[in-house]
This record gives sequence, C-alpha cells and structure tokens, in this order.
Amino acid sequence: MEVDGKGRPCQQDGNSPDSQILGYSGPNLPEDIWCYIHSLMPMRDAAQVACVARAFFCSWRCHPNLDFSRETLRIDRILKNHSGIGVKAFKFHVPSVYNGDSAHLDHLDSWLQIAVKPGLNELRLILTTDGKYNFPCSLLSGETGDPLRYLSLACCHFHPTVKLGCFRSLTKLQLSVVHITASELGWFLSNSFALEQLKLWYRNDIDCLKIPCLQRLSYLEVVCCTGLQAIESKAPNLSSVWVTGDLHIQLSLENTCRIKILNRHCSNFTFYARTNLPSIMPNLEALSIRSDIGMVNTPMVSSKFLHLRLLKIAVGGLTFDFLSLASFLDASPSLETFILEVIREFKECVSVFEDQSDLRMMPGHHPSKLKHVKIIKFSAAKSVAELTCHILESATSLESLTLDTTHGMPRCSVNRIGKCVFLLKEALVEAQKGVLAAQAFIKPKVPSTVEFNVFEPCSRCYAVEL
Repeated sequence: MEVDGKGRPCQQDGNSPDSQILGYSGPNLPEDIWCYIHSLMPMRDAAQVACVARAFFCSWRCHPNLDFSRETLRIDRILKNHSGIGVKAFKFHVPSVYNGDSAHLDHLDSWLQIAVKPGLNELRLILTTDGKYNFPCSLLSGETGDPLRYLSLACCHFHPTVKLGCFRSLTKLQLSVVHITASELGWFLSNSFALEQLKLWYRNDIDCLKIPCLQRLSYLEVVCCTGLQAIESKAPNLSSVWVTGDLHIQLSLENTCRIKILNRHCSNFTFYARTNLPSIMPNLEALSIRSDIGMVNTPMVSSKFLHLRLLKIAVGGLTFDFLSLASFLDASPSLETFILEVIREFKECVSVFEDQSDLRMMPGHHPSKLKHVKIIKFSAAKSVAELTCHILESATSLESLTLDTTHGMPRCSVNRIGKCVFLLKEALVEAQKGVLAAQAFIKPKVPSTVEFNVFEPCSRCYAVEL
C-alpha cells in the first residue's frame, strides 16, 4: 500500500506484496475491505497490527477512532504516526490518580492539533481533577467545529469566544468540573442550534443557568452545581429534566406540559411534588424524587398524575410518615412500578415491634395497574410496614413485591469485585430487624399470586450479632 503526499492510502493491486497479510490463509479480500476491517478494530489493537503488518500501517494513518486511556497513555509516537485525516472520534481519559506531569498534559495541545481536524464528530477529554488545563478553543473554529456532534469536557478550563462561529451539528454537550462563565456558556449554547442534550456537572461558579430557545433540546441534566440558584430555560421541547445534588434551585421552564421525565433531589420535595406537579407537569410519565430530609408528610389532595407509570422516591427523616406516600399511589391510576428507598436515620424511631397496635390504612382508590413494588433499605419502622401492607391490600394487579433490607446495590455474586458494598454495623443491625419485620408482619399478608422476595445482608460478606 502506497501513501500520497497528504498521507492518504493509495489503492493498489490486490496481488501486491504490500497488500498481503502475513500468515493469513483465508480468502484474498480487496484492499478497501481490509482497511474497513482495520477501521473497526479498537485503537490499541489497530495500532499493534499496524506495527507488524505494513499493509495496515497506511490505513492506521487514517484510523477514525482514537481512544486513549490508562492502557494507551503513551500516545506521542502513536499520534505522530497518524496523519490526523479521517478521525471521527477522539477520546482522552486520564484517571484522577494521575497528576498533571505523569499524564503528559503538556503534550496535549500538540496531540489535539493532530487529531482535531475537519470531519471530527466526537471529542471527549476527561482530565485530572486539578482542572489546570486550558482547552484550546481555537481548534474548534471554522470547518473543524461545524461537523462536531458530541463534545464532552471534564476538569479543565473552557472559554469559548465569538471567533469560534456556530456549531450547527452539535447535538450533545457535557461539561463536568469545567471552568466557564455564565456568559461564555450562554453564548456557546445560543450558537448550538441543533443541541439535543445538555449535561452540566459539579460547577459552583454559575448562579443562573440561562438556556436560549433551542428547538431541539429535549434533555437537561444538572448535577451537584452547588452555586446554582436558578435555571431559566426558553427551550420549548424539553421532555426530560434531571436536577440532583440536594439543590434548592428555582426552575423556570418553558412549556412544562411537554415534560415527561423529572428527576429532582431536594429536601422536602415530596410535599411540593404531590401538591404542585400534577398541574405544572400534567403529562409526567416517570418521576424520581430524593428528599434526604422529609420534615413534612405528603398530603392527600385531589389532583392526579394521570400518565405516571414509574415512580421512584427516596426519603428520610425521623418524623416522616411513610404511609403518607400512599397519596402518590392514590393519585396515579396508570402507575405500574413503584420503587421506594428508605433513607435510614440511625436514631430511635417508632418500631413495628414496639408498637404492635393495629396498623393504619389509608382510604382511597385502588392503584389498579400497579404491578411491581420494590422497597430498598426496608426497615422495622412502623410507618414503612404500614405503607407496605396498604399496597398489598389495595394494589389488585400486583405481581411482585421485593423488600431489600440492604442498600440495593449489586451483590458479591454478580459485581466485579466479588464483595458486597460496605455496610455500617448500624445498617446491618437495621437490616436484620427489617428481615424479621418482613417475615412477621408482611409475609402473612402477601397473596399467593404475588412473587415475594426479601433480600438480607450477604452471609458470606457480613456477620452481625443482634
């Protein structure tokens, strides 16, 4: 295989010695087929093949996917052997345990100059947590930035200017621990007309996120941006909104009736969700709430979640009445799956063993379509047992009930490390009490048609004496 003056592979006769693969005894495939197969190989394998087979060395110079991680961090020679032509995706991931010197960030500018060329569709940079690297925005100007579809930056400075022009093809933007001002981000968004997904993680220097009228933006995710106080969005077609990190953020969203998925982490949000969301977001299909501190019980009100099919709630608090969550079930006639996480308080609360008076029941309509219920960190708290019994009595279509007394994470038998995630001794004690409560107060009420499972701490990884 020959290479022209611009580093591009030239077509050769299939019988040329350079086009033959050493040791290969299969069919004699055309050269362009071999190049295509080579382009599909993982970068490390493709580079190794190019070192031993001259026929692949030239096609390596146009390999479309460059993915550098801990295993392929010594990349200076690799990139010098690459022409930069034909690169579709460039990924650079430096583990957080590396410091700037060992990660060779002083060479990153030159590597980006080789890889970031017109035709690049995907660019991902995940750098060290010191965040000192200043991304060279000028590389994305003109024809280079125009075809870019996915940009993901982590732990660096990113300061776009008006000289960059428009990003007509950008559909996904993710910024994590990225230093950027509100005005710079606003300008960048206003020039990304095709943007469909926006993710902003771990920023504390933006107090108000202003999103312009992006017609295609459907997904917004804001995670642990501690300085953020408000989100103002004029995007008319948002359908999924995730705001997590126990943030009290004022949301001002355009056309909220289009929102179908909401994930919100905020103290005492269960009360607000039950009383306000049915009218603000009437077409919700999936709702996920995390309220680490639940000081106010969920009220019984007449408004309905007519389209809600999936409900996830994580809530805690010594005084919180879990039975009040039945209000959500009563208000959701289309609900199919309910997942509750009991955020444990390692302080005394009313136990079902201590107060064995009649368990309360909440009046209301039966959730006729509720099929699957899972309670994570199931405990012996009386109101948790009351909610579970209420579900068994009222959910006429229930197919499965799972009570997980642990954290709900994958167990040692299925996870990669072969060991269950660590649990505090207090959590183990509460889990064992939860198992006893499930056997004594829940199991006798489970209909024979319902699949009933109780998960307790792994006997191989944990041992506790009550």
